[in-house]
Amino acid sequence: MKKNLIFCCLLALICSCTDSTSFIAPDNQELAYEGRIIHNNDNVELIWPGTSVSIHFKGSEISAILQDEDTSNYYNVIMDNKVISKIHPNKEKQNYILASGLDNNEHTLQLFKRTEWDKGRTYFYGFDLNGGKILSKPAPKKRKIEFYGNSITCGYATEDYSQDRSIGKYENNYVTYAAVTARHFDAQYYCIAKSGIGILVSWFPLIMPEMYNRTDPTDSTSVWDFSQYSPDIVVINLFQNDSWIVNLPQHEEFKHRFGDKKPSEDTITSAYKNFVSSIREKYPKASIICALGSMDATCKDSPWPFYIEKAVTQLEDKNIYTCYFPYKNTPGHPRVEEQQVMADILIKFIDDNIEW
Repeated sequence: MKKNLIFCCLLALICSCTDSTSFIAPDNQELAYEGRIIHNNDNVELIWPGTSVSIHFKGSEISAILQDEDTSNYYNVIMDNKVISKIHPNKEKQNYILASGLDNNEHTLQLFKRTEWDKGRTYFYGFDLNGGKILSKPAPKKRKIEFYGNSITCGYATEDYSQDRSIGKYENNYVTYAAVTARHFDAQYYCIAKSGIGILVSWFPLIMPEMYNRTDPTDSTSVWDFSQYSPDIVVINLFQNDSWIVNLPQHEEFKHRFGDKKPSEDTITSAYKNFVSSIREKYPKASIICALGSMDATCKDSPWPFYIEKAVTQLEDKNIYTCYFPYKNTPGHPRVEEQQVMADILIKFIDDNIEW
């Protein structure tokens, strides 16, 4: 009886040790992250839209240990380059099965944040391979691209075909022109975006020149180290929100930024030029694409493309370009199909103008 008890204890210990090897901590060097990530002692914070963590493994099942700050975030589960499901973490730290019943061969899984940072952050505590084995991560993608944008770039309401709601389940950064373009070129993808943001003024008390250099977008003291990621191409798609708020003198953010006087053409142009200059300072070798659209900032007779053209001309930099997405002339934000049209335009523009 005593021998049996000892044997059972030893067996349990062996099984426990075996199971522990299938847990992959968030600081494992074979995990691949994209986007601005915050590393803590036992977890990683996923905040920005389009941030992701990928793993190359051999096994039949994989789960992730997650805890959400809010209940508004959604993630795409991408297995072997195909979206297989969407998960919705809650405030309790728990294990979410991402895929099961797989053939016991090599697989690559990516957990991709669909939602933007106003939906809160998610704490990632690692993967569990349920007896599987982590493999060496693939060599890093050679190309790098970074986007600065607003709701269009975030993917606001891309999947809301009845209204134009800010609810997390309708937002999907993965299908935006930005993410589609990055995948087309097999490029690493960073997305610095927030719905409602502008260069001179936003719908809330924060503008892109005050946010673009943050690791944690909610913390002004959390400064991003730009040496960690040097993109080959930077795409800036901003001014849509500015184009509205500069005409709303009663709005609190108009008063906050401008007092009682609408900004002049020179003020608008200078603000844009200064922001692009700050990006150029961080990335002296990058090609910078100053984009706009596809909402009504590029409608007929809109002055906003002209402001951008004027700023770019004044910068006198042969590696700064302009690219405009035609006004879609439909209600609300760009849906999936309209995002694809934008991606097609941007991809062709890059092919035609930039060698990288």
